[in-house]
Amino acid sequence: MGKIYITELAVDTLIGVYDWERERLTTLLLDVELDANLDAAMQSDNVDDTINYADVADCITEVGKNSRFMLLEAFGGAVMNKVLATFPAHAIRLKIVKPNILPNAQTVAVAMYQEKS
Repeated sequence: MGKIYITELAVDTLIGVYDWERERLTTLLLDVELDANLDAAMQSDNVDDTINYADVADCITEVGKNSRFMLLEAFGGAVMNKVLATFPAHAIRLKIVKPNILPNAQTVAVAMYQEKS
């Protein structure tokens, strides 16, 4: 087993509960950690034997383009479901950071974990 990380992936999406948030896209920052078997790639040095992180990033960006969630938790659930359904990862850890939403805080964030069933 091993881990694949993508940090601070910028994803534009329509998200939020306030009326003004429903009028424009918000850029979220996602940290993604995938649990995966990396043994074949360690031996072969071939991208086809691993999870291509560029493909994962594209998949997550596409979820963002097509979603209209109110809550970070719901968006995160959709991201985790799509990634686990698309790639041979055993589990995903996801942190979603939403900057500049509270006047007295730099960011808010949620973190979640899901295993492939």
